[in-house]
Amino acid sequence: MNETRIFEWDEKKAAANRSLGRPPFEDALRFNFVTAVITHDRRTDYGEERVQAIGFIGQRLHVLIYTERHQRIRIISFRKANEREVRRYDRETGSFNPDESDG
Repeated sequence: MNETRIFEWDEKKAAANRSLGRPPFEDALRFNFVTAVITHDRRTDYGEERVQAIGFIGQRLHVLIYTERHQRIRIISFRKANEREVRRYDRETGSFNPDESDG
């Protein structure tokens, strides 16, 4: 599913993410973009366009915040989805069915 996607990240940011008890950025390599809900974060001018994706890894929804640089996905943040994000996924897709995910 992510065969053509190349991921990269800053190791300090990855370590900071892990220190918060979040999954390692390496787990995002299995993120299912096919069934993900993707929105662009325009709340603040970050100097680049940030994307929020809510999607499955296995049976669990995760949130991946990233930017695209030179046809690469640069991970900014990665974590398990909270209840509000699960409800949003359900509302936007019409169903919360992890069995439809191939991730």
